[in-house]
Amino acid sequence: MGAHHPAKRTAAATPTAAAALKDGEAEKRLLEIYRLTGEGRTREALAKAESLVRDHPNFQLAQLALGDLLTSRVRGLKQMGDVPPATAAEAAAPRPAGETLAELRAESRQRTDALRVRPPAGTVPSQFLEISARTRHAIAVDASRSRLYLFENTGKGMELIADYYASVGKLGIEKTLEGDQRTPLGVYYITSRLDPAKLTDFYGSGALPINYPSPLDQSRGKTGGGIWLHGTPPEQFSRAPLATDGCLALANPDLERILRTVEPRTTPVVIARQLQWVQPQSLQPERQKFEAVLDAWRTAKSQGDMQRLLSFYAPNFESYGKMPLATWSRSLEAESRALRGRELQLKDKSYLRWTDSADTMVVTFGEVPVGARTGPVKRQYWMRKGNQWQIFFEGVIG
Repeated sequence: MGAHHPAKRTAAATPTAAAALKDGEAEKRLLEIYRLTGEGRTREALAKAESLVRDHPNFQLAQLALGDLLTSRVRGLKQMGDVPPATAAEAAAPRPAGETLAELRAESRQRTDALRVRPPAGTVPSQFLEISARTRHAIAVDASRSRLYLFENTGKGMELIADYYASVGKLGIEKTLEGDQRTPLGVYYITSRLDPAKLTDFYGSGALPINYPSPLDQSRGKTGGGIWLHGTPPEQFSRAPLATDGCLALANPDLERILRTVEPRTTPVVIARQLQWVQPQSLQPERQKFEAVLDAWRTAKSQGDMQRLLSFYAPNFESYGKMPLATWSRSLEAESRALRGRELQLKDKSYLRWTDSADTMVVTFGEVPVGARTGPVKRQYWMRKGNQWQIFFEGVIG
């Protein structure tokens, strides 16, 4: 499991639908305090720090900023959280809430660095090769910056609408084994929205599970599960950069925005060591190349050319329930016969590319015969072997 998930909270923490969202507001106020302090305007900074602490008494970084500003009135400061040696040794001791000075300094660095170096205007993560217009939102996580980016699919393409500080696993990223306290890397989908009333206060405003281990993860023998996007307990505004058992943890106001925005089963979540930001038009050549491959698969299935169709499937192919290619091929043949010569249309296509030691494409589309109004929604996982793309997983998801 990526996290321990006890049931039952003492009181529901999710706000009513009418409540105003305050995502990102506390961080903006904290950074304003840093700016004023850096400019020597400590009186203004102190007033803003006192106000922020009043509004968010559990925001440890705000408490630290306030403490530093008060201390600076009587002596100079050498660094953030500049406390006498005896007190510093005390503060460095392990504490359940993870509030050590080293962790708070690391959190402060991650927040300021991510907001100092912004994604270039109009860019998207390189994994977003093609996102269907019916996919309304997408999420990308840059673990190196402890940052989650929320996108909206507009008439002009994917638009970055918000980004938030997020904590990852205690031992970092690249999850491979159950209980390794690491956050997985890859392309995932939100699978459901959990009822906050059935969770403990530890998860704050709620939780959104993702589909780790994905078919790619399973093909690589990765184990574990229970990886969620979730909030924070009442006594903490946020957690240290490396703090979870593998989940992604956000401040409750930030998670509340995501809870109201994303759609289970259709919202992709890309988790990368470091995001590469590109102009959408730069992805067009690779998108067109893959589009040609997918269209060749569609044509072979439409024509009932089983020899050609099966050439698109890897020998190690599996579907749900570890169904091997020999069994799946019988389903393909039955589906092709059922078309009775009608051409297949692939609608609402999405391609998300993942490149590590291999080049993988996660493909989602509606499979609709000409003349039909609807058809199954399918998801395929393709891997490139040399110059050839092959399907190693395929299944119906809706």
